[in-house]
Amino acid sequence: MKHIIAITNQKGGVGKTTTAVNLAAQLAGSDRRVVLVDMDPQGNATSSLGIDKERLDKTLYDVLVGAAQPVDIVLPTNVHNLFVLPANSSLAQAEVDLVGMERREYKLREVLSHVDAELVIIDCPPALGLLTVNALTAASDVLIPVQAEYFALEGLGQLLNTVQLVKQGLNPSLEILGVVITMFNRRISLSEQVKAELTQHFGSKLFKVVVPRNVRLAEAPSYGRTIFEHDKWSKGARAYKHLGEEVSKRLSV
Repeated sequence: MKHIIAITNQKGGVGKTTTAVNLAAQLAGSDRRVVLVDMDPQGNATSSLGIDKERLDKTLYDVLVGAAQPVDIVLPTNVHNLFVLPANSSLAQAEVDLVGMERREYKLREVLSHVDAELVIIDCPPALGLLTVNALTAASDVLIPVQAEYFALEGLGQLLNTVQLVKQGLNPSLEILGVVITMFNRRISLSEQVKAELTQHFGSKLFKVVVPRNVRLAEAPSYGRTIFEHDKWSKGARAYKHLGEEVSKRLSV
């Protein structure tokens, strides 16, 4: 069975792309063929893996609108067994072009049915538009990064409602894999308060590991590297290693 994990939160700046890239790298390091799908027109997941997104001839946009096949665009990365379906700003046009298409919500699912991978990670855009709906319709599981800040729960209700609507109408097998706290600072009491609140709301769905605020994690994308390439001994690397272990356990892979 191919596991497809959509990493989503409509709030920006919560560590969504950082989580997608580094979780994918960690899981690929376990000798699985992993494909990271950059579903965000900002293309940050693509550039975080050292790929110049502005020099790409074809991207995920071309595949979604039927102008290319997945095999035409899938790219290897510097991480063994990790591949990427890249994106750049052209993907924003897909929100418009898909509207008039039949089965528009299923386009990514159709694409991924032709992708050779044991595990697929989708980095969703920070919005609940058609691109995110495509990701949720294609996914088997949803992973939600939540920043340890005052407004952590703001907007989560809308996201969970969208997940439920997709589950009811488009993808009955969709499940919430879990919620992971990011940008956690143990020295700030607010972080602990947010953690307690999320534990109360999500219970066992909250991952045990928390991802700390970490300079090395913030630096890595500017070098086009995962945290494991940039500084495998950092607190950020250790956190994503443990998250990968928890995800593997929950997926039974």
